[in-house]
Amino acid sequence: MTRSYGFLSTYPPTQCGLATFSSALRRHLTTPWSNGSNDVVRVVHDPSPSDRPEVVHHLVNGTPGGTNAAAAALNRTDVAIVQHEYGIYGGPDGEDVIEVLAGLRVPAIVVLHTVLGAPTRNQRRVLNEVIAHADAVVTMSDTAAHRLLDGYTVPEPANLVVIPHGAVAAKHTGGTSGQAGGRPMILTWGLLGRGKGIEWAIPAIAGLRGLTPPPRYLVAGQTHPQVLLHEGEAYRSSLIAQAGVAGVADLVEFDAVYRDDAALAELVRQADVVLLPYDSPEQVTSGVLIEAVAARRPVVATRFPHAVELLSGGAGLLVPHRDPKAITAALLRVLTEPGLAAGMEAKASSLAPSLRWPAVAARYRELADSLVASRTDLPV
Repeated sequence: MTRSYGFLSTYPPTQCGLATFSSALRRHLTTPWSNGSNDVVRVVHDPSPSDRPEVVHHLVNGTPGGTNAAAAALNRTDVAIVQHEYGIYGGPDGEDVIEVLAGLRVPAIVVLHTVLGAPTRNQRRVLNEVIAHADAVVTMSDTAAHRLLDGYTVPEPANLVVIPHGAVAAKHTGGTSGQAGGRPMILTWGLLGRGKGIEWAIPAIAGLRGLTPPPRYLVAGQTHPQVLLHEGEAYRSSLIAQAGVAGVADLVEFDAVYRDDAALAELVRQADVVLLPYDSPEQVTSGVLIEAVAARRPVVATRFPHAVELLSGGAGLLVPHRDPKAITAALLRVLTEPGLAAGMEAKASSLAPSLRWPAVAARYRELADSLVASRTDLPV
């Protein structure tokens, strides 16, 4: 049976991970036979236009009555899918989303993009209330689910579901990665900002100069809009300067070109190894990590929780945070150790099918159907 879905989230043209996620999920839940009413309530901090017909309402944070109007728009659909991240909603720690959830009459699926291991008292309160109003709670990793059960109040653990972040990576068609006859490519991508750990990757690249041919380290992605707003291109400029001082300016390339899904998938396919040198020990969800594994690329990542969960089985190598020497050693292994990259690719191949967006959207569709059915079965 066809369902209509309402999405509460940031949304393009906003550039952030939640906006990209919601757009992809909506697109894959919209089938050729759907009724076209998969509506979006776009969350913004300031009035912001959108030319996308699916955006039926804007929740402008801080606007009187805004949360009630957002709930009313979502109630015109069969199921609401609410993205949760502390920084996108109004009020202390984004608590205004609770008012939206309280106003919903349709089943609500809340997708948690962050589950903090050491939240403040108010962050814990906000997330506990969000969970209390949800008919189902989705985390994108087992680590996040365990952290939620251990540190928060989950009234109905059976309503907690793990569904991975989706990947747009095209199915592997054989052949090798990289650029034929050229330098091996190490790739880091995503919206650029402090916490990406690029400053630890740059000195690591210096240790690879002895390879023949020397590798190319590509840092692809625009600066995060919020970073751009508050500090401009200061972080990118500092990294470019660091590469010059480290003597690797000829090995490191910064590419701020925007790429659509197809172009990004092609870029990832060309990588010989994906490097995720992230600083945070808290990160339980990484869309970039999911994309890399779904594309069957070898990965070197710091030991953030999602990487530990996904890569420990052999799809990548884990290194300590802020340790350039460990990064160098891991990259050397992937690029030179016989059979290692192929083994990583084989392991990623076993994981990839369940990570691609069609499979992920099917999980959300099944969950929505079960929630609607459970309400239908309730006694009058």
